[in-house]
Amino acid sequence: MIGLIQRVSHASVRVDDRICGEIDQGLLLLLAVEPQDLESSAERLLEKVLNYRVFSDAEGKMNLSLRDIQGGLLVVSQFTLAANTKKGLRPSFTSAATPAHAEALYNHFATRAKAVYGKTQYGVFAADMQVSLCNDGPVTFSLQV
Repeated sequence: MIGLIQRVSHASVRVDDRICGEIDQGLLLLLAVEPQDLESSAERLLEKVLNYRVFSDAEGKMNLSLRDIQGGLLVVSQFTLAANTKKGLRPSFTSAATPAHAEALYNHFATRAKAVYGKTQYGVFAADMQVSLCNDGPVTFSLQV
């Protein structure tokens, strides 16, 4: 499972010109599922996202997590993160999970995130989404479990 987190001052996701998820300060998580991923992968990534220290403390050091600052979490499915780009000029998606497997794990992740961290919003799996954000820093990390 791959998660690309971006520290944001605000972010939103629109589907059919309607905002379906929006946060102020927090993390935007672009989430990709790979074939070998299980629910346990989702659980490990969720804990990492919620506890990864990317927010500044009083001394300006990245020592605070999303939980510490009580920021928002916006989860957006992004299968292209699992693309194989090593050869040629066109990505291959053979390393991405099947749509059914990816949707099941994305929904599991979103449900668990909302249950353990109430300040969670999310996009719509496989929809044509428009994501807007203001990357704070910029601070971006790729997480894999």
